[in-house]
Amino acid sequence: MRELVVLGTASQVPTRYRSQNGYLLRWDSEVILFDPGEGTQRQMMLAGLAVTPLRRICITHFHGDHSLGLPGILQRISLDRVKHPVTVHYPAEGQEFYERLRHATSYWDHAEIVPAPVSGPVSGPVGGAAFAVETPAGRLTALPLWHSVPTYGYRLVEPDARRMIPERLAAHGIAGPAVGELQRTGRLGAVTLDEVSRVRTGQSFAFVMDTGLCDNVYALAEGVDLLVIESTFLTEDTELAGQVGHLTAAQAAAVARESGVRTLVLTHFSQRYPDASRFLDEARAEFAGDIVLAEDLMRIPMPGRLVSSDERRPAYRK
Repeated sequence: MRELVVLGTASQVPTRYRSQNGYLLRWDSEVILFDPGEGTQRQMMLAGLAVTPLRRICITHFHGDHSLGLPGILQRISLDRVKHPVTVHYPAEGQEFYERLRHATSYWDHAEIVPAPVSGPVSGPVGGAAFAVETPAGRLTALPLWHSVPTYGYRLVEPDARRMIPERLAAHGIAGPAVGELQRTGRLGAVTLDEVSRVRTGQSFAFVMDTGLCDNVYALAEGVDLLVIESTFLTEDTELAGQVGHLTAAQAAAVARESGVRTLVLTHFSQRYPDASRFLDEARAEFAGDIVLAEDLMRIPMPGRLVSSDERRPAYRK
């Protein structure tokens, strides 16, 4: 199963209907929790989710609405005696905050929590890969963003693979160990791998929170199947958004359009706007693809696979 479970969609201040941030990505056996804000443990319970499958936690930055739920999650992992290691990625510049949250209160620590700090350029022109690791789901990359504190976005890309076509293998009399040899070498006698298989296009996901526009926003979003991106402000407050390092709904949608995104998920809404439909209206004016206005406890499936990598729309930047 591959889906995004939205746990919270507010920004700095929660509302009666929106909890603070929290996003759980289920990607087969790799289950990743992004930005557990205050109340994430309870939101997971309401969504029917346990901490036991968690393999990885990704923190974009150490503002409370993105990280104050971490102590509760880690303590619950310990309480449930999760047997496998759980890796936590977070900005290296916030090491002191991680350590405070890791042991915010006294509890019996029965879990193996693996710290994996992310580092990279965070002031002046942002650029360059800060971090990359191979996971069972694919390559997880972090890039620095532009905000008031060190902040990173995450991108997960599954590599393309080959799907063998049984009918074509049978037509060429290829079976058993010969199939493995063909996969390894790309050719078996006169038969090539292309003749008996097709590309299984890898899926991709990006998570972009709390940032002003910068090159790495586009780099993270480029060509992904599912983009989760903050849209804290509306166009009427574009100047304020730029001052505090945030995006408007229109800017987020323009990023999706120019980056060739397939499905856009808008979230992290300021409490100053009582009518959330305005975010959707502004985004639709910029992006003709699929748009989801995130709501707490919503489940969003990954878009279906493209038939081939050639189908992926090329990114275009003005």
